[in-house]
Amino acid sequence: MLSFGTDGIRGRANEALSVSLALAVGVAVADVFGESQVLVGRDTRESGPMLQAAVSAGLMSRGTDALDMGVAPTGEIAFASSSLSLPAVVVSASHNPYFDNGLKVFAPGGRKLSDRQQHDMELRIASYLGDSDSSLSPVELIGGTRQIDMSPNYIDHIMASVGGVISKPPRVVLDFANGAASLIGPKLFNRLGVEVVGAIGDSPDGRNINFQCGSTHPKRLSEAVIESGADLGLAFDGDADRVIAVDETGELVDGDQLMVIFAKTLARQERLTGSGIVATVMSNLGLHKAMAEAGIRLVLTPVGDRFVLDALEREGYALGGEQSGHIIFADYATTGDGLLTGALLLAHLAECPTSFSELVAGSMVKFPQILESIRVDDPAGAVNSSRVLDVLAQVESELGDSGRVVLRASGTEPVVRVMVEAVTLADAESAVSKLMLVLGRHS
Repeated sequence: MLSFGTDGIRGRANEALSVSLALAVGVAVADVFGESQVLVGRDTRESGPMLQAAVSAGLMSRGTDALDMGVAPTGEIAFASSSLSLPAVVVSASHNPYFDNGLKVFAPGGRKLSDRQQHDMELRIASYLGDSDSSLSPVELIGGTRQIDMSPNYIDHIMASVGGVISKPPRVVLDFANGAASLIGPKLFNRLGVEVVGAIGDSPDGRNINFQCGSTHPKRLSEAVIESGADLGLAFDGDADRVIAVDETGELVDGDQLMVIFAKTLARQERLTGSGIVATVMSNLGLHKAMAEAGIRLVLTPVGDRFVLDALEREGYALGGEQSGHIIFADYATTGDGLLTGALLLAHLAECPTSFSELVAGSMVKFPQILESIRVDDPAGAVNSSRVLDVLAQVESELGDSGRVVLRASGTEPVVRVMVEAVTLADAESAVSKLMLVLGRHS
């Protein structure tokens, strides 16, 4: 049976992610939520209009109106879902190359699906694909479609979250990844009063999304920041739900470092809700130590912003995220939003007496981290085997409190992911080698 990943369905467009599957998702959203209207938006990849049309057709076949948001960031679509209390479907494969695409669903209110809702969706999709002519709406109940523009409202929302126009804003280079932020991003940062001294990835053509640009390819951004003398750079991914930064020297500033900056600032201002934050098991050990030293509680979750959101709600916290740049400000948004995060960072830097690099250096010490993957026949069995556990115990003993190991069986591929952090890169490499050697016996 089809299964949603941590962020919906994703695959190669027109192959694993077919028009039939997108149609079935539209049907399932209509059936599971029973709303008269559903929002549908997409990023800029060439398969987007095709898959959005299929989702909309599925909705309309059940008598549900499809509200077409066109090209829009995930943050905007979630905001619209929250503001209008409607379900939403996002057609995007985030940071993946153009030939992939994905479908993720928000429940009314802009929330990720609950386990029950996800299970119901999966059952309904499987049922429809098995009998696509079942339970169609009579002709008089066929739904319609119309365009809806929530971008002015979304920009107003970010402006209000930041506190209005930024006074004395830093000079910034922006990388929109040739994705969903390409259209709305320039309007937002112009409204904020930001001095944009360079732009990258702002000319999408359907196939250049995330290509040598964006949050997963920050080299060009680093070079542009140095060449322009900017104070920093911001890089988004294809659907703009994540952002990473580079400082004025061109050095990368990832999601862990940004979270520490935000957490410490909010704590000093006595505005850190619940006096804690949420991060994933893949967060850098430096984040753990920085939070401990600042007296800020840290809650860890599995990888995936859905798990981060669940923990934020459970703990009553408002700040959480991932090293990749998915950062969630629960006081302002229901999901990761790179444009919101970037705007909040610029507003903070405008008030900061130091340079961005000095702020980053004072936030946390980043431990060397190595992440490797190895193919094995039985990932879950491998990570729980006695031989692997013996080597794991030996490595953890050698690293002591100055290092950390995470072994994780992938939920989508026949691989085990090995992450090691240590005080020195040599120590991390040695530990990884030992673990990869013993795991290799299971391949």
